[in-house]
Amino acid sequence: MFDLNPILNTDSYKLSHWLQYPPGAQEVSSYVESRGGAFDSILFFGLQPFLMEHLARPVTRGDVEAAQEVASAHGLPFHRDGWFDLVARHGGALPVEISAIPEGTVLPPQNVLAQIRNTDPAFYWLSSYLETALLRAIWYPTTVATISYACKQVIRRALEETSDDPKGQLPFKLHDFGARGVSSLESAALGGMAHLVNFRGTDTLAALPAAKRYYDEPMAGFSIPAAEHSTITAWGRDGEADAYANMLQKFGRRGGLVAVVSDSYDLFNAVEHIWGGVLRDQVLQMGGTLVVRPDSGHPPTIVRQTVALLADKFGARRNAKGFFVLNPAVRVIQGDGIDVASIGEILDELKGAGFSADNVAFGMGGALLQRLDRDTLRFAMKASAIRIDGQWRDIYKAPSTDPAKASKRGRLALRRGAQGFETVRAENCPAEANLLVPVWRDGQLLRRWRFSEIRERTESN
Repeated sequence: MFDLNPILNTDSYKLSHWLQYPPGAQEVSSYVESRGGAFDSILFFGLQPFLMEHLARPVTRGDVEAAQEVASAHGLPFHRDGWFDLVARHGGALPVEISAIPEGTVLPPQNVLAQIRNTDPAFYWLSSYLETALLRAIWYPTTVATISYACKQVIRRALEETSDDPKGQLPFKLHDFGARGVSSLESAALGGMAHLVNFRGTDTLAALPAAKRYYDEPMAGFSIPAAEHSTITAWGRDGEADAYANMLQKFGRRGGLVAVVSDSYDLFNAVEHIWGGVLRDQVLQMGGTLVVRPDSGHPPTIVRQTVALLADKFGARRNAKGFFVLNPAVRVIQGDGIDVASIGEILDELKGAGFSADNVAFGMGGALLQRLDRDTLRFAMKASAIRIDGQWRDIYKAPSTDPAKASKRGRLALRRGAQGFETVRAENCPAEANLLVPVWRDGQLLRRWRFSEIRERTESN
């Protein structure tokens, strides 16, 4: 939208915090964690674009002067000398070090995900000053990646129970329909990339150049020709069959897929009498796959009924696990009312009716990229240690009114223990065992993850 002055990429009250630390303060160490939420596992993703795009931008004297003007009019003190000193001594590069677990790591909540400290004692106030920007950079893509990962586990289990080829089917079972439902283009790019860590299907185009720019991925996701309601209803109700025939003519090819929304008027008439009647031979002869999209009604019931009608009209075979799989010429994609819970309900209803999860894919929009916030996974960034006159001291909060908000103490490390991941004090963890990796220091990216590495790491978890 605009090039935001990096000094103003924070909350208003942060402008006064440089005056609030104890005398002799030299260094503050803060950490980011998910304190819990709806999911047992967190998939960490999305810090790298923030480092490359925002933290890499040096502060200029012009930024300081402009921020001074805003702060004065806003009614807050401003650390003009401190920011000018930062420009003079560091060329505007922020003197901080950020360590983080490798992107793509899957771990339980309540573990440290990233840690930040200032590297120049004169800027003891800087670590917490960056909380707003750093926390936002982490919570959103990590929450999207975690939701997508949770969906993947639901689908994986259904495929393992009902499919002969779970591994081959899984990558394209959840398609990102969320671009139009997010608050910004940047959200679409970040959330779209987060989903593509788990799956290969997307209609969020912004994610593709972003994955190439920030994670060196030539092509992170794929899509197919598909109809929307306007391209069907433009033919009029009497021309519905002609609209469908046009889709087959223009996009039907051997080995290809074409998706057609089929509920513009009467879904069951479309499936039974148009797709399964007037156009049946054309569907079978094109050599590819027609993907029928129901787009209204109670999702579990509608999907089961649609699959059953297609089985009646096009045939189905029983696989080795005893479940019916539709003729390869037809499949179903459900893109309405999709979230983690409804995916499970749809797959359970199909299984109960004797149909394999092979028969259906899902499109997920707002529930994937937008129906979430910082509290979905209860994200927080807290200061946990301060160095004063050369001595480190623990800092922590322990509110009696809400013990769940108690924060961690000391400089932290993450290691694998006998019970899995565990967050410990840094002095109790050998450096070689610490999974927190320095990724940024004093304006320099230290570790650049590739998208392929992240996918491999996630799948291995």
